[in-house]
Order: sequence, then C-alpha cells, then structure tokens
Amino acid sequence: MSDELADRLVERPVLKREVLHEGLVWNLVREEVDLGGAGVVTREFIDHPGAVGCVALDEQGRVLLLQQYRHPTGILDWELPAGLLDVRGEQPWVAAARELHEEADLTAEQWHVLADWQNSPGGSSENWRCFLARGLTAVPDAERFTREHEEADIVVRWVPLEEAVAAILGGRLHNACTVAGVLAAHAARLQDWATLRPHDAPWPEHPAYR
Repeated sequence: MSDELADRLVERPVLKREVLHEGLVWNLVREEVDLGGAGVVTREFIDHPGAVGCVALDEQGRVLLLQQYRHPTGILDWELPAGLLDVRGEQPWVAAARELHEEADLTAEQWHVLADWQNSPGGSSENWRCFLARGLTAVPDAERFTREHEEADIVVRWVPLEEAVAAILGGRLHNACTVAGVLAAHAARLQDWATLRPHDAPWPEHPAYR
C-alpha cells in the first residue's frame, strides 16, 4: 500500500438506475448501489458532463476574469473562461481553448493542467479541470465569436493575481471555479510552476477520459 495522499477510483455495483428528470444540460438520476458490507443505498444526484476552464495569465501576472449574471444565485459574479464538456470526443484542453476564444477573444500558446476538482461529489458527478493558459494573443476581429444570452453582456477585467487572491480571501468572490483556479495558480507560482502537469495529463476521474 502506498502512503501517497490521493483519491482512489473504486467500483460499486449499481443494481438499479432511473432517470428522474432529463434537463437541458444535465439529468437528475436515482441509483441503488451495493456498498458491500455497508448494504444497499439509494442515491439521487446530478449526472453532469463535466467542465473545463482556464486561468489566463498575461506577462504582467494578471489573471483574466469575466463578469456574468448567474440566475440561480442572482449574482453578477467574476469567473474564469469556462464551459461544459458537451462536444462528444472533444479533448479537455481543446474545449478550454474554445471557451477562451469564445468568451474572451483570446488564444494561448502554452497550456498546462493546473488543478482538477469535483464541485459537489455528494450530489453531482461533475468533474472539473482547470488549465493555466499563457502566451496570450488577441483573436482578430473577423474571427471573433458572436456571444449571446448571458454571455452577450460579459465584462472583461484583467486583475493582478495577488488582487484576485485577496478578493477571494476577503469574501468578495464566490464562484467555486474562480476560487479554486486562482488559489491553485497562486500556489503554483509560489513553487515556480513546478507543480504544473502537461496539457494532456491523464484524467481518469472523468468517465469519458478513463
């Protein structure tokens, strides 16, 4: 047995599965799971396709944040460029690059995996991968994406990484992906980026990439 601190993938037999609600983006499911000695339990959770995003960091050490309205919370929050893994067969770093292009009109030369997380593993299957994007270039006007709905009113702001960290610790920023991504970038920079993983690092926690 290894003493390394790490989550571990396990399989428990699913005896029964029922889709309670088919949503626009994710479904609500109910499963009966055999936990072995702990017996059979019933769990309801959101079946989520997963998501990716990036901390886009420029040469001045500023992070790109996007302000969007999020109706479930009624908040105009500051977010990283991010989106769902809803294109079948699309690799995570390609999806993150697509979101950076569409939401921020930027491309990046360098992509590294910064951190992975699960937003609410007790109630959702969502897996999230955050990249560090550097070597940024503006997308030419003729090639820019036409944004609509909430994205049509996106506000773009470049913020020194230290300022973003202070806003998080001061309780002024609340988006989970912003909090996790910015703090991970700050920690990684303190270690001279030695913790970064390749853009195509394994991601077995996400069922589509096992």
